Amino acid sequence: MTTADSTPQLPVLIIGAGMAGLSCANYLHRAGRPVLVLEAADAVGGRVRTDHTDDGFLLDRGFQVLLTRYPEVERLIDYGALDLQAFRSGAVIRLPDGKQTTLQNPLQQPTAAFSALTSRIGTLPDKLRILSLVQHVRRYTSGQLLSRNSTNEQSTLEFLRHYGWSERMIDNFFRPFFGGVFLDRSLSTAANFFEFVFQQFVEGEAVVPALGMQQIPEQLATRLPAGAVRLHTPVAAIEGTTVRLQNGETIEAAAVVVAVDGEAAARLLPAAEAPTALSWRRTTCTYFAAPTVPGRPDKLLRLNAAPTSLAHNVAFPSDVAPDYAPTGQRLVSVSTHGEHGLSEADLTARLRQELAAWFGPEAANWRHLRTYALPYALPEYPAGQPARQSLKLTNTLYRCGDYAAYPSLNAALASGREVADMILVSG
Repeated sequence: MTTADSTPQLPVLIIGAGMAGLSCANYLHRAGRPVLVLEAADAVGGRVRTDHTDDGFLLDRGFQVLLTRYPEVERLIDYGALDLQAFRSGAVIRLPDGKQTTLQNPLQQPTAAFSALTSRIGTLPDKLRILSLVQHVRRYTSGQLLSRNSTNEQSTLEFLRHYGWSERMIDNFFRPFFGGVFLDRSLSTAANFFEFVFQQFVEGEAVVPALGMQQIPEQLATRLPAGAVRLHTPVAAIEGTTVRLQNGETIEAAAVVVAVDGEAAARLLPAAEAPTALSWRRTTCTYFAAPTVPGRPDKLLRLNAAPTSLAHNVAFPSDVAPDYAPTGQRLVSVSTHGEHGLSEADLTARLRQELAAWFGPEAANWRHLRTYALPYALPEYPAGQPARQSLKLTNTLYRCGDYAAYPSLNAALASGREVADMILVSG
């Protein structure tokens, strides 16, 4: 693209090819603005990456799902091209006494309504309150839920107690399920985000692309012109509209968008513009290969309500998307949230013990594939945190990412779109 005097227009330079950066680049490209995306890693995606093992497994870097009713995802992503595979709505919950119970969404699975009402996770009034909350969140748009100041000032735990749920229901369902979503079993996450996420599970599906979560950012990257994304290109400094790379090269830009995670943004941005103090939720994802697992594949997530467990959430991704594992094998994903203080070998041994008690003695022999320690898995979003930090820092410097709003793929995509709109308005 050129200006009236045929001088080539400088690109908008986007640092980071994660979901926020790719979102921003896509919206700018649609509007005819030249873009250049610089990515330090060997592939696009940021925290949304998938590794391919030599023996045929697909390993997402941390257990992740896509919620199909995320408004920003619906706006930008081509679902059909991803060949999405859905988990069933609900979960099998292992109670502190070692027994299991199943809770399925009676609105998405009408035949499971009786099972939901008779499961052992809480009282009958507790389960009727779930139906009440379903009706409540359906009265609002997702944007209205996120902007509700009354619930932003409450933690999720305070909200649940105020709503009337018993401690048994909170401990047996809300802590393991939403503690897994937030990576926060204390449920200190702001309640407005809880309402938003609850609505997404009620109205949509939890899915994975048939060939792994990285298919999502790769879809966005392929929509950009050839050469618009440069991999293996770490940035050293931003000096006005000049970006200096670690190899010494400098690039001039019309505007600069910092689309890296909050920790990296704090290093790149001037002190006065750096993100406010950030805290992070950490998780560890351990993958096993299993020749067999007791019971027929049911596409349900497994939750552990035992407060001292290390195997907090267990999923079988290959039961949902068969290409996640080679023929004759099943992929097992085990999530451990928070700081556990164990070496990889010790954590793996402890997990095998817990899995054997849960799924039978054969689980002690499941083959360990890989462990992903993710200290910066999600930014914290505590009660009372502002709904969003400023995205426009100067007339030519912007930032985007979920750390500037709330911890989700939806927020990353939204912040990228909003920055693109600001740049287009500024000319």
